[in-house]
Amino acid sequence: MADAASQVLLGSGLTILSQPLMYVKVLIQVGYEPLPPTIGRNIFGRQVCQLPGLFCYAQHIASIDGKRGLFTGLTPRLCSGVLGTVVHGKVLQDLGPGNVHKEVTPSFDQVIKETTREMMARSAATLITHPFHVITLRSMVQFIGRESKYCGLYDSIVTIYREEGLLGFFAGLIPRLLGDIISLWLCNSLAYLVNTYALDSGVSTMSEMKSYSQAVTGFFASMLTYPFVLVSNLMAVNNCGLAGGCPPYSPIYTSWIDCWSMLQKEVLVSLSPSFPPSLPSSPLLSIFCCFRILKRCLWHPRLIL
Repeated sequence: MADAASQVLLGSGLTILSQPLMYVKVLIQVGYEPLPPTIGRNIFGRQVCQLPGLFCYAQHIASIDGKRGLFTGLTPRLCSGVLGTVVHGKVLQDLGPGNVHKEVTPSFDQVIKETTREMMARSAATLITHPFHVITLRSMVQFIGRESKYCGLYDSIVTIYREEGLLGFFAGLIPRLLGDIISLWLCNSLAYLVNTYALDSGVSTMSEMKSYSQAVTGFFASMLTYPFVLVSNLMAVNNCGLAGGCPPYSPIYTSWIDCWSMLQKEVLVSLSPSFPPSLPSSPLLSIFCCFRILKRCLWHPRLIL
């Protein structure tokens, strides 16, 4: 009980601290770029035209709504974090104890079992908390059109149910679940391969090095699955009656696959004339586009979010 309470308190504190950056990130993801680009240099020293950074956007929001406005959407996000932590812990408890004997290099079967166990817990938490995630995103995006449609938690729930029914609370759920699952399996699989075949088991600091490898592979996996996060957030606010979910900020998508396809075509258009937008989509092409986005993330402030 004490451990769960400490996790909730720590998670809530981190949520509050990161709320302004989360707010800016969501607005940029839906295409809100009110500040003009500036001339700067990328990591290779080449002069490029860059969009302002996160803190410039945060100052812009604060100049309109004040510093308190940077914490718009905090209440449903806190509810999502607390409820998610409780559900995640409860599911893990119901599934029984995992690997009690923590080995420096677990076997592949142990990795599969632990990853499956964690996947079930995370998926359950995501499913339960997604309605709060949708309310958080919409309360942030309404800044673009200066609407007040999603102001309170209760009013937001009533509005979504009245206009979209129960399905409205789960807009963008599928790509979010897919992204979480793929990221988890990719992270744990890469960490297992690195720890088993790349690191020398005779090193005295083996446990520390393997914890670092887990962090690095987790970051790499999150970058590769970023397109799922972007598609999920766009679908959560798409055609919901807010200016930020409608043209010109965002097209009207018929499904998350349609959203993925349109974003993929945009990447192909910006990539090279040798890849026409009419090129049929394929898993290999989607992976290639993910790597293209990852490459552009190194110096493009919008895509790195």
